[in-house]
Amino acid sequence: MVKVIIIGSGNVSQHLIAALQKSQNNGNEIELVQVYSRKKETLAHLLDYKKIVTDYAELQEADLYIIAVTDDAITKVSDQLQFKNRLVVHTSGSVSLDNLNNNNRKGVFYPLQTFTKNKEVDFKTIPICLESENATDYQLLDKVAKSISEKVYTINSEQRKALHVAAVFVNNFTNHLYHLGNEICKEHQVPFAILQPLIKETAQKIMTLSPEEAQTGPAIRNDKQTIEAHQLFLTNSNQSNIYKILTQSIQDNGKKL
Repeated sequence: MVKVIIIGSGNVSQHLIAALQKSQNNGNEIELVQVYSRKKETLAHLLDYKKIVTDYAELQEADLYIIAVTDDAITKVSDQLQFKNRLVVHTSGSVSLDNLNNNNRKGVFYPLQTFTKNKEVDFKTIPICLESENATDYQLLDKVAKSISEKVYTINSEQRKALHVAAVFVNNFTNHLYHLGNEICKEHQVPFAILQPLIKETAQKIMTLSPEEAQTGPAIRNDKQTIEAHQLFLTNSNQSNIYKILTQSIQDNGKKL
């Protein structure tokens, strides 16, 4: 039985708690023995109250400690752990392995997904990127990861940084474009819901096509008349600037192909 402790109570932590408990209930040899949270009530709806601790000194001995906190807090949390030579990992896409305290063995357990409070996800489909300092620790991380996900990858620190930056483009920036599109719709009394089938189809296309193959629109066609009409229509300077930048980027990319 692999004993796991999670440190943190945010979105990533709560989804990991749910996934690990489901794995345990399904008979996998994974046991979530404790979770650290500054306030017990934050996690009381997810697990037995007795398993939640608010003092690092109360942490039991385990095979794996997963620090699931904000990036800025990872170093501080790892420095406060009162034990040595145990496997401690973080869940960040951008924080270096070196940010973890040298008192313990280090690793990364990075689930690449956007997590929202109270929004259930199917962890089996979520890629988990793993990194460790030695093969033995990697085998343990691999076992835990495969108990909750069908997509497990060996990713080094540099590759993980690249993935995190790429994720910002395809997730955070894309969502902001949805926001801008919604603003334009609201301004002209058009239901944003009309665009939702288009959004869904665009996302589904890149499951079978490369982004380059899936690219459509006036920019890739170099439809100057439509582009100029759009730019005249956009009176919001922020929207207009973003339109120009993305149009130019699409056209520059098209020239390379």
